[in-house]
Amino acid sequence: MEIRDARPSDADAVRATHSDSIEGLGTEAYSDKQVDAWAEGCESADYTPAIESEKSEFVVAEADGKVVAFGSLKRAPPEGYEADVDAEVTGVYVHPSVARDGVGTRIYEELERRARARDVRTLGLSASLNAVPFYENCGYERIREYAHEFSSHESTGVTGVVVEMKKEL
Repeated sequence: MEIRDARPSDADAVRATHSDSIEGLGTEAYSDKQVDAWAEGCESADYTPAIESEKSEFVVAEADGKVVAFGSLKRAPPEGYEADVDAEVTGVYVHPSVARDGVGTRIYEELERRARARDVRTLGLSASLNAVPFYENCGYERIREYAHEFSSHESTGVTGVVVEMKKEL
């Protein structure tokens, strides 16, 4: 397994991994309707700008030439957070076939290493309910729960609870 910088040519594989992760793991905490709305947002998402952004870190885990996980870090304070943080982990997603095999942890550790290298002192994130235990194991504390509208143009109005979390580095 190799953790590496994502490339624009990975965008379709990232999209598929994102959708597969939501559909395969999201049902642990959300209804089918919520999972469908959440995953639907992946269909039209363009991952290339985030991969190419100089204001973020975007990494993938590759096994046997296939992207099986990804993570991203935005090196700027997020808007709308209650906690005061320097940067935001915008996602860590793993394909269900490698879930709970340590792949997500390796992706997260690489993002945190890169944040520390840029003198980030505090990380924040919004975690799906099924991901909260993962982030707590990574040292995050819960800040608050709030309703989030799942990103989908066809399923507007479908909401679910997510958890704002924070970690001091």
